[in-house]
Amino acid sequence: MKIFYESREVAEIAPGKDGAATLTYNPDWQGTQGAFPVSTRMPLEVARHGAGEVLPWVANLLPESQQLEMVARATGASQTDPLALLASIGRDTAGAMSFSERGFTRMTTREVPDETALERIIQELPQKPFLVGEDGVSMSLAGVQSKIGVHVGEEGMISIPVEGAPSTWILKPDSGSLPGGVYNESLCLRLAHLVGLAAPEVRVGRAGARRYLLVKRYDRRRQGESWRRLHQEDMCQALGRLPSAKYERNETGQRGPTVRDIVAVMRSLDPLRGVLSIFDYVIFNAIACNTDAHAKNYSVMVTASGASLAPIYDVMCAKLWPDITSKQAMSVATKWEGDYFKGRHWQREAALCGLNSTAALRRVEMLCKTTMKHLPQAVEEVIAMDPDAEHWVREVEKYIAERATFLVNGLAEQDPEATTWARAHFDAVG
Repeated sequence: MKIFYESREVAEIAPGKDGAATLTYNPDWQGTQGAFPVSTRMPLEVARHGAGEVLPWVANLLPESQQLEMVARATGASQTDPLALLASIGRDTAGAMSFSERGFTRMTTREVPDETALERIIQELPQKPFLVGEDGVSMSLAGVQSKIGVHVGEEGMISIPVEGAPSTWILKPDSGSLPGGVYNESLCLRLAHLVGLAAPEVRVGRAGARRYLLVKRYDRRRQGESWRRLHQEDMCQALGRLPSAKYERNETGQRGPTVRDIVAVMRSLDPLRGVLSIFDYVIFNAIACNTDAHAKNYSVMVTASGASLAPIYDVMCAKLWPDITSKQAMSVATKWEGDYFKGRHWQREAALCGLNSTAALRRVEMLCKTTMKHLPQAVEEVIAMDPDAEHWVREVEKYIAERATFLVNGLAEQDPEATTWARAHFDAVG
């Protein structure tokens, strides 16, 4: 299977015995000015990479759970054969790569004529992820929840990219299992932006009885009449972990990525800006009560000159739904419940990550207070998008305010021996 960056051939993946696969870079791509690797784990300087790097990278470009099952059923490919799946739906993926067929920069779309048509698409998504099987449509987005890549025109009209065109927004429909989720996520991402974190633009819309969230793709950029793809990879890809290991606690039998692990990735890629920024993301996810901030929900942008932290995304306040776990996806100094994070936990986690413990406390305090300052504005902005959001965002506002207040008050409980604790913990778990 060939891999393309727009019209250029980048590499080829050749399947091998027992599910093994090798990726070989095209020599022309290696010699192209501005060329970048498909992954930070697969540098251009090395022509061929084995299955240990290739398969986790590929698997993390596909949907998960029931979404993956439905795609497999529609394409006739096995759920355990990510190469075959991407060959069918991988022309538009997270990042810049297209699989099996070239991607293009021209915006070719199929119009969604009205709300009724959009509502019908939304209704069909659970049984027909990414409109799989429809003529000219080939896209894949990671994750468990239903979503679809779309293009939003200058007048707000939504259309479906076809024939290798890149999607420019991600449409996330409402969900019966997560009522108010559209408003919840829009509030959290608007708040992240107002707090000063890099966060994508969001819009709330409705199609008949359905509500949806539009999230602008940060890995797409308009250039004149063209739409260029920007490359990225998530932290599971950067760490060489399969999607099944995205949580620190998982069912693989091995510990999944930790805060220390993702900080270490940024230290290797962007030590001046990325390390502190990703720790800010961890803090903000705790403030927002986002218990699903696993490794796939942190990403890096990959360019010819190196890598940098991608904007924060997929942030929702889990306290809105009582049946959702209250445990964070990644622990903070072995503590899982955000309602119990104290100053000592932030100090110890900072020490584990090789960061200054005192500075970490200041960042927690600053982000909590900045959150409290901008929270009312974020609430009003979402209500302005859709007045029906008010009930839901007022609930989220309450939970975030409570968490931010608690975290600030808890900073007084400190550990002057945080470095010693971290050293002992590190020696114990490796």
